[in-house]
Amino acid sequence: MTTPAVTMGARLRGRGTSDGASRPGPRWDRRTTALLARSAEVRGRGVDMATADFTEWLAGRHREHTFTVDKIPFADLKGWHLAPRTGNLVHSSGRFFTVEGLHVRTTTGLFPEWHQPIIRQPEVGILGILAKEFDGVLHFLMQAKMEPGNPNLLQLSPTVQATRSNYTRVHRGSPVRYVEYFTGPQRGAVLADVLQSEHGSWFFRKKNRNMVVVTDDEVPPHPDFCWLTLGQLNVLLGQDNTVNMDARTVLSSLPPRTQDPAGRLALHPDVDLLSWLTEHRSTHEWTIETVPMLGLPDWRRTDREITREDGRYFDVVAVAVKAGNREVTSWTQPLIEPHGEGLTGFFVHDFDGVPHVLAHARMEGGLPGVVEIAPTVQCVPENYSDDVLPRYTDRMRSAPSTRIRYSAVHSEEGGRFLNATSRYVLVEAEHALATEQPPPDYAWLSVGQLERMTGAGLTVNVQARTLLTCLRSLPDAP
Repeated sequence: MTTPAVTMGARLRGRGTSDGASRPGPRWDRRTTALLARSAEVRGRGVDMATADFTEWLAGRHREHTFTVDKIPFADLKGWHLAPRTGNLVHSSGRFFTVEGLHVRTTTGLFPEWHQPIIRQPEVGILGILAKEFDGVLHFLMQAKMEPGNPNLLQLSPTVQATRSNYTRVHRGSPVRYVEYFTGPQRGAVLADVLQSEHGSWFFRKKNRNMVVVTDDEVPPHPDFCWLTLGQLNVLLGQDNTVNMDARTVLSSLPPRTQDPAGRLALHPDVDLLSWLTEHRSTHEWTIETVPMLGLPDWRRTDREITREDGRYFDVVAVAVKAGNREVTSWTQPLIEPHGEGLTGFFVHDFDGVPHVLAHARMEGGLPGVVEIAPTVQCVPENYSDDVLPRYTDRMRSAPSTRIRYSAVHSEEGGRFLNATSRYVLVEAEHALATEQPPPDYAWLSVGQLERMTGAGLTVNVQARTLLTCLRSLPDAP
């Protein structure tokens, strides 16, 4: 048994109440958790294919279509232009998204003030996965979807992954397949339906509706879609750049596969953790406002990129895209291209047999609520000098392989970010870390608490939701 030497302070005292106390978010019936548990057990073969055949299936979908992505000058963007008065990148329809400037001043974090470009997309998109039982095993309808920013272009995505502009066909392209299961009158049982934030460093207050709907319908097949069990998806989550960000966040919203065992205690009661998060949302000061990109301090514009003068963080670039299996088969658009591969991870530890993660109450300028629960480490190390690395980065990078429970490279949102990848890791905390008092903006959450807070929406950031999905994918997952 390991217990921290010091508690988190006056607000989080000792071993509170049971892990089931003061629950935020939904409860689920036993049949649902049993269905999910059974689906997670089926890792080798589903109704459509064996897991071992998936790589060839995905390669076959790639061969069936033409995919190209080329960087172009801003002047070659079609339907997009740099507004003369603001320098913002805008679409002629007034829809889709804009790239604007952001000015942040804050009393928390490593930097008290900064300017940057940011994507503003106020409409709420749909990320939806359709589920159906086959021979008593729940399967999920996944799509081989091309996104221009993906390193390998084609990855496994939700059944529906569409902005409101896309599924209302502002682009005048083909209808979004299967979207009727997630809009209008319900055509199935809702297993999950929650608003979640997107990347707070690159999106301004962007939210998407994450949904899982179970149907009894005879769903018309399509060669770019396949039915996979949860167990098969869990295997594929161990592969680099295979399951896209949108699929990972929807999977994180699934109900737990097991109910919390009676008598097992989380390190802190839910109410104290919610109070801890609320305190960090309410006691720090920040001023966050969108500003014109024209003349944005520390940034410069060329005919092909908007970039920081010191070469750090990211560029804004333009691309021309061809994709034979999309609703529109060719287009141009801006993308954010980060510099370097990110490191994103949780330290994990069992306290009295209850698995916990070390979470961070992290402020990001673009988050709807400014502060959300984030991983222990979330950064691109090469953007920092060694003396100002974010907390715990060196400890995570230097962890021996024997303490790494999960490691894979995953790409971020390929529809808006170009070659944005992070290594996602789950690292068993060493004894010293597990027994020391975390800093005030860090806390140990049980996995059950992380699941419930994810289910509450707009509380757990997208990187932490990916790590939750990865943690639940492990064969010995709680």
